[in-house]
Amino acid sequence: MSSTAEEHHRPAAAAYAQAAEAAGRAPSIHNTQPWHWQVHPDRLDLYADTSRALPGIDPDDRMMLVSCGAALHHAQVALRAQGHTAQTRPLPDPAQPDHLATLVISGDEPVTAEAVRLVQALQLRHTDRRPTVDTPVTAEQVDELRRIAGELDVHLHKLTPDQVSELAVAVSRAEEAAAAEPAWQAETARWTGPERPAGAGLPPEVLPDRRPETDVGERDFGARGALAVGGGHDKSSTYVVLFGSDDDRAAWLRAGQALSAVWLHATGQGLAVLPYSQVIEIDGTRAMMRRLLSNLGYAYIVLRLGVADPDHPLPGHTPRLPFDTTATVDPA
Repeated sequence: MSSTAEEHHRPAAAAYAQAAEAAGRAPSIHNTQPWHWQVHPDRLDLYADTSRALPGIDPDDRMMLVSCGAALHHAQVALRAQGHTAQTRPLPDPAQPDHLATLVISGDEPVTAEAVRLVQALQLRHTDRRPTVDTPVTAEQVDELRRIAGELDVHLHKLTPDQVSELAVAVSRAEEAAAAEPAWQAETARWTGPERPAGAGLPPEVLPDRRPETDVGERDFGARGALAVGGGHDKSSTYVVLFGSDDDRAAWLRAGQALSAVWLHATGQGLAVLPYSQVIEIDGTRAMMRRLLSNLGYAYIVLRLGVADPDHPLPGHTPRLPFDTTATVDPA
């Protein structure tokens, strides 16, 4: 996106449409992309698309709301990169619970280098399920990500080695619980198998060809992918938890915004990110995560951070739904 005068003064509807299109790059559980944008001449409305919800895996819509929050933040980033300031009203209509947010351009501002970096990171951001390299994540990098999350009223806690061991147990229990639930397995198969919706889900090329050697086990998708894992063990990875004091729809939406902000900044730092949502999807392991946090808050998602291998970039990104599937543009 450029900061030319022509773009800077483009009609608001065009700016909203470009923001909604950019938001399609946001991360989502199983790449379901469970959002729908309504582009109006004077505002941009975000709705949950429950046709792409996961009632077995995500019965309370936690991860759907986190996914939609990430899309909301992507749209905010895109508007800033176009030189616009915008006001955001979360959950603006209690009578419409699927109406998650309204964005309204409130003014113009100079396009900053930071805004350009974030929108560039938006294009590069991806999930990398391979082991990371041996270079450790620095304390300064974690502190910066903690500050970024804090700007959205979400806390970021770096797990100690003992807590990483506890996380590994929680992930293992979540995987065992998932394996015992036929509905869970059926949903995973739908979004990873050959019958997955075109432009969504997880194709073989983004799933590992074998289970990587990791301190914390990764999600078992029930099928072998085509992504070459290679050698190595992610001994230098750092695990962090995004958490907060509330556990409701507004908090989950805000957690998604923080997830996007942290992920984009981590991408700019050269870090690879792998989310662990399975410990949040299960009641028992979600309680384990709360105890791991000394009952100071509710865990929203766990992230593995590691230095990305510069010599072996990820061969591709997960697919995306067409814009006209995830957005409706009102006539001007």
